[in-house]
Amino acid sequence: FGLHALLIAAVTLSPATAAAWSEKDATGEDVYPPLWDLAPESLLDFPVKDNKIVINAWNYQERLGLYKNLLNSSAKYFTAFGSQNFGNILWGLPLQHGWQFHTGRLADPSSVTSCGYEDGDLLCISVRSWWSCMNYYLAVIPFLGAVEAGLFGQLQYEIEILPPEERRDDFCYGVADCWSRIPKVMDKWKAYFEVNNFTIFFIFSTSPVTFSSFNLDEALRLMWRAHVASIAYALPKFQDSLKYLSAPEANFGEDWANAVDFIAATHFSTDLQTTNNFQTYLPQRMLVEWDVPPSISDFSPQQNRVLLSMRLLHKANQFTGGLLLKLWQKAMSTEAGRKMGRELIEDLASS
Repeated sequence: FGLHALLIAAVTLSPATAAAWSEKDATGEDVYPPLWDLAPESLLDFPVKDNKIVINAWNYQERLGLYKNLLNSSAKYFTAFGSQNFGNILWGLPLQHGWQFHTGRLADPSSVTSCGYEDGDLLCISVRSWWSCMNYYLAVIPFLGAVEAGLFGQLQYEIEILPPEERRDDFCYGVADCWSRIPKVMDKWKAYFEVNNFTIFFIFSTSPVTFSSFNLDEALRLMWRAHVASIAYALPKFQDSLKYLSAPEANFGEDWANAVDFIAATHFSTDLQTTNNFQTYLPQRMLVEWDVPPSISDFSPQQNRVLLSMRLLHKANQFTGGLLLKLWQKAMSTEAGRKMGRELIEDLASS
């Protein structure tokens, strides 16, 4: 059927319908992830031991520091898109991580330990949390891809990521380790961080000359390509972690992962304000057994609608054997299609 009908059909089911274009003003203090000011500002703010920068990615503040370093080091590419680095499209990652922390999704869902709870170690990220394990591949892997791409320049120390107490084989812990285990995912993140710099060595020159060739749409394409690759790799690996969650929460997690494929195809901008607007309509707590959208009493109508839309989108994509996503991606394969998709999302969300 026609492009317009496809866009309307898919966008109507999309979680972005209510979320992307809220009128929330992203200028208040709460626009940053929780504890953003306390996260490490530079790589040397992390502990250095045996000539290695040692990072505990199972501590919320330190994992947040990975994002902060990525944003600080890539800020120079986004000066044309607003002040204070607000236009940086990497904001989607730490803001999503902050939402996970704020809503309790990084805590131990089995309640066997006090990891992530206020009466225990609040900043602890539990390896039993499906959300935290999935997020590892959207935090540590992008960071190590950026290290390999030279975003931080020539580092005088190696990077070492500390392993969790359980499931050590399900993660990688350094540039060489991750390249050997997940080369395709690492390569996609490296490509994203390399997109805006081309270093040309002239035959008669002793130093490289760097030209900046920034294309926001291409940056978004490469960022979303890497984002989708991280999720696709991690999703089957942590399927067994869903058992710790209620059925509605487990469904929401998988629905969210499926929805990302649809959002990615539009080259959706993940700058600070757009992401904050988007997250206004995500559930503000973990879902429990008796939560049935669109009738969750302590959720707003928009939050209920987003949850139901994601469920329907996931079921429709499964029912069609993935055909719905393929049709959507085909419709989004041109800039005109993506622009129409984003406009339809705006229209449907504001209606």
